Amino acid sequence: MTQDLKHELSEMVAPADWAWISPHANRGAVVVVDQSLDLAEVGVAIATDNVTVVNHWIAEALLTKPSPFQLEIWDQTAKKQFQSLIVQPFVLVQDPAADEN
Repeated sequence: MTQDLKHELSEMVAPADWAWISPHANRGAVVVVDQSLDLAEVGVAIATDNVTVVNHWIAEALLTKPSPFQLEIWDQTAKKQFQSLIVQPFVLVQDPAADEN
């Protein structure tokens, strides 16, 4: 079942502009996913309520909420692109530019 869910979520991963993501950040629903993690795998863990794995990623700072500094920078570039995945009630995002830092 989780393989089917992973496949389904993989097909839902899509680029999104910050302008679209920003309202979700304002309600605290955006989760920044480290580039080392597969967005669909994170989605599966959240959708199946795999608390152990999710808490491990949080403890390792692989899943974070956007910092005020990140939000300020991203607000200045509405066309900034992220890879995104909606797993209600969250919007998971990866910043491709994070690899460049």
